[in-house]
Amino acid sequence: QVELVESGGGLVQAGGSLRLSCAASGRTFRNNAVGWFRQAPGKEREFVAGTSWNGKWPIYADSVLGRFTISKDGTENAVYLQMGSLKPEDTAVYYCARGRGLAANRNDEEYDAWGQGTQVTVSS
Repeated sequence: QVELVESGGGLVQAGGSLRLSCAASGRTFRNNAVGWFRQAPGKEREFVAGTSWNGKWPIYADSVLGRFTISKDGTENAVYLQMGSLKPEDTAVYYCARGRGLAANRNDEEYDAWGQGTQVTVSS
């Protein structure tokens, strides 16, 4: 069993930056893809970014491409989401998740472990 714990959320002004972290304990995700999803109030959970088991093949939602960067640290068994040029529409609870396979996927059904989420609020 793996436990994922996100951190790094908070309140930031539009145009600012935040770095989210996700640490795994128990079973690791060294051999799994990882992803970040978000859910805003009244909206469905949506894919944000994901990367392959070795961190070399990231994919992004169009809405964050060029602003967010996902990275995976195999040594520390952690994954990060560097968010820049933040917009009010980025406001949401952000979740990290462990993939079932080696490659990142935009479908949340391809992830089998989830963190509790961290709130990101971007003010205008």
